[in-house]
Amino acid sequence: MKTFNYVITDEVGIHARPAGMLVMEAKKYSSDIMINKAGKKADAKKIMMLMSLGVKCNEEVTVEISGEDEEKAAVEMEKCFKENL
Repeated sequence: MKTFNYVITDEVGIHARPAGMLVMEAKKYSSDIMINKAGKKADAKKIMMLMSLGVKCNEEVTVEISGEDEEKAAVEMEKCFKENL
């Protein structure tokens, strides 16, 4: 399992546009990708679950990735977070 933490810097947090981009990136990989905010988890491949976390600016999330392509998925997901959030 690979994990990384990220503090959201987008002024409005994880809203529709960046959530959609995260979902599109996550769906490229066979690994399970979960976003965790304060003990509440969401599947990064499901936009409604992701948005239901209600992540706001300056809040930290933990991304957990497990599966056969977890190495590549972790690198690319972290890049996606940095570019969009």
